[in-house]
Amino acid sequence: MTHNRPHVIVDQSNGDVAADTYHNYKRDVEMMRELGLDAYRFSLSWSRLLPSAFTNQINQAAVDFYNNYINEMLKYNIQPMVTLYHWDLPQSLQDLGGFANPLITEWFEDYARLAYELFGDRVKDWITFNEPKEVCYQGYGATTMAPQLNAAGVGDYLCAKHLLIAHAKAYHAYNNDFRPSQGGLCGITVAISSFEPLTDSDQDEAAAEMNRQAQWGIYTEPIFSEQGGFPKEFSEQVAAKSKAQGYPRSRLPEFTEEERAYVKGTADFLGINHYSSLLISATDHKFESPVPSMYDDIDTGSFVPDDWPTSASSWLMQAPKSMYNVLTHLHKRYNGVAIYVTENGWSTPEGLQDDDRVRYYRAMLEDVLDALDEGVRVEKYMAWSLMDNFEWMRGYTERFGLYEVDFSSPARTRTPRKSALVYKHIVATRTIDHNYEPPSMDIAIDEGH
Repeated sequence: MTHNRPHVIVDQSNGDVAADTYHNYKRDVEMMRELGLDAYRFSLSWSRLLPSAFTNQINQAAVDFYNNYINEMLKYNIQPMVTLYHWDLPQSLQDLGGFANPLITEWFEDYARLAYELFGDRVKDWITFNEPKEVCYQGYGATTMAPQLNAAGVGDYLCAKHLLIAHAKAYHAYNNDFRPSQGGLCGITVAISSFEPLTDSDQDEAAAEMNRQAQWGIYTEPIFSEQGGFPKEFSEQVAAKSKAQGYPRSRLPEFTEEERAYVKGTADFLGINHYSSLLISATDHKFESPVPSMYDDIDTGSFVPDDWPTSASSWLMQAPKSMYNVLTHLHKRYNGVAIYVTENGWSTPEGLQDDDRVRYYRAMLEDVLDALDEGVRVEKYMAWSLMDNFEWMRGYTERFGLYEVDFSSPARTRTPRKSALVYKHIVATRTIDHNYEPPSMDIAIDEGH
């Protein structure tokens, strides 16, 4: 997409080189050591490992790179957490329909099995998919992510079902054939925003719940709920809308009883990527949506108060207690599930003085502490991100890194921002000191820490 339609990226950039961890992995591990991290999450690239997308051709240079990267982390007691799929589907599979093709479930299982075989002796935390909604809704139901299929209200729902079965196949493969010898865990990561009612009316609470079901429950309920399958009220609403629109059956495909049982319970933890919140209304603040589409199906409005701090990203605001609300809600909804916060962060323009990011992290980590005090099983927390990256459709215009990357330099020089030093202090002291100011912008490895 970035090569054939570069105009869809804000700065017409691409990810060909990006931050170039491939050539800078030792520096990246050094940065992990500077911060005092004991774990690091990264993703494998399906297309890098398997140039044809299938296991008939394995790229040994890719295997060597990932082995070197993993071993470099382990050398310093940094545990690798590996995501199998972070949106870069091999083009040959997209040409065959991608996640709209039910055969994706077999293709993904084959790829997952190879990853377990190659790296599972050292990797003990596996994540199958990163952010299914962003794969399915934004890529298949809209044009805000590749492949820009824009099959709203149909393609995104097909993608959801196939992605969940692909996840389940990868989980069962690990659970049955690899866990006995490797002893690791396997889960999934879902982007979970906090949807809170605009008022205390029953209608607004129902509208907020409809957003939870449609925007992330469609991916979590089939795995983590007691009944399994797609969320009940949302499924009923899509079925009713589909019938009224003249469709012979619901646009949201049902699970068979066998499929429902196969997907249910297929995770050892729930990974969440949390950033922000919206206030939801049943009647006000609505916007025009395509018919059919997920947003037309849920038929609610959303509102952001003027006093919520805003980031460099239009979708990212700092909402009060949003992390706490999400963690405690999931804890109750899914019976004390183990939760990994796999992403949490703030975007800024270029520059090293990022007080907004510091404020955001301190507030979010206070929420995590409050949730822990209430018995929520938050077992891991990962900042997003160690360094700046190619931010999809936004290119290099929005920066999420604790370390700034100089994308104009062939060396892709990494420099710590103020937030890196504050994060280092939090990691070292296990406290959030709102008055702490780094003495300088220098950062070093605390040997023996």
